[in-house]
Amino acid sequence: MNLPLLARGKVREVYDAGDDRLLLVASDRISAYDHVLPTPIPDKGRVLTQLSVWWFDQLADVLAAHGAQHHLLSADDVPTEVAGRAMLVRRLEMAPVECVARGYLSGSGTVEYRRAGAIQDVVLPAGLVEGSRLPEPVYTPSTKAEVGEHDEAITYARTVELVGAEQAAALRELTLALYRRGSEIAAAAGIVLADTKFEFGVAGGTLVLADEVLTPDSSRFWPAVTWSPGATQPSYDKQYVRDWLTSSGWDRQSAPPELPEDVVAATRERYVSAYEQLTGTPFS
Repeated sequence: MNLPLLARGKVREVYDAGDDRLLLVASDRISAYDHVLPTPIPDKGRVLTQLSVWWFDQLADVLAAHGAQHHLLSADDVPTEVAGRAMLVRRLEMAPVECVARGYLSGSGTVEYRRAGAIQDVVLPAGLVEGSRLPEPVYTPSTKAEVGEHDEAITYARTVELVGAEQAAALRELTLALYRRGSEIAAAAGIVLADTKFEFGVAGGTLVLADEVLTPDSSRFWPAVTWSPGATQPSYDKQYVRDWLTSSGWDRQSAPPELPEDVVAATRERYVSAYEQLTGTPFS
């Protein structure tokens, strides 16, 4: 493509498309434990892009009700060589936080809860276990880490310091509203949306939902039929890859190993299944 490359992340490349527009291209790369793995997952970039496009449409009324918008301009008016895995979007001034909503206890949230009975400044009821449904969804923001660095959970007070009280409140309110709508849609498709993260920017004073939305890379999706608190849940996300890496003996410091063909195929199937079950349409 004859577009200037602005940034290359773990999964995406960002190109300057002119006129305050960006081209986001999702690759088939997969990351785990803050490393980009050497083995791609076929069609992963297409799943992430096409599912995000679908979600932007599903969430448009929630955004409008909060005076917000999304950043997608077109998924069709893109260069032929990246068709299906690219979005033309608005250029934004991005908020410096990851906006995380949790409806269930899992992952790093479980680790923090076991240590302190809370996730940062969000106190949770006693007696919860891995996979427990929370009484109400909670907002637990984090820093937005650079490639190779860790996101770190932060308090709401720290968010206020970063973006101001008005925007911090708007981010929290909108994050939880989007999570609730996403949870309702997922539940109707037989999927538990355990948690997810959103990114927002600002354009002309308006809050804008950006990046990918409610994908297996940004969310924990569990089959509702197998949900059972007390253990790690089967999932549609890359937990399968994390589990294999853990069992492989990799030290998480050296260069990560190649993924076996069966792990690649099983991971692709999980991504495609999430798309098809959520949208109700075959993946192509």
